[in-house]
Amino acid sequence: MDVNGQHRNEGALLSEDERKLPGEHISIAQLQQLVRLLDNSEVSEIEVKRVASGTRLVLRKARLAEAQMLFSTSIQEMEEEVVIPVETKHTVVAPLVGIFHSWAKPKGKALVSVGDRIKVGQLVGTIQSLNVINEVESALAGRITELLVQDGQAVEYGQPLLVVDSAEEN
Repeated sequence: MDVNGQHRNEGALLSEDERKLPGEHISIAQLQQLVRLLDNSEVSEIEVKRVASGTRLVLRKARLAEAQMLFSTSIQEMEEEVVIPVETKHTVVAPLVGIFHSWAKPKGKALVSVGDRIKVGQLVGTIQSLNVINEVESALAGRITELLVQDGQAVEYGQPLLVVDSAEEN
């Protein structure tokens, strides 16, 4: 449309009354007609200027390649944001109250140490409670990264005994 609100192309959808109101604001009906005109034509951009009211409206068609690129970029960004980091460090905890021992038999060597690879169900220590030796097994596989208790230390139920990094299993 030009400064007077006249449509530059033939077959304008705006009525004669709507074209004669250069100082008025653009109505919703006019906007809808412009959008339909843009959609149904080969025109890629429509600009409406109404100098008297200081109104300038530009309607553009998005190019298919640009729209697809923006869409795929948006999807990719959303996928990147949704990625949830997986915690690989886990603790083996005391299954009961007692005295922790790093051995299976009295005066035996330590069952595990930092850097050892362990398997699910592997014996990693014992807890002596009421003069009974109870085995502590690992519920996961990986590499031991930290020992949190010392041989002969009293432990509580649920107290962390050692840290296993399950990422080291892969």
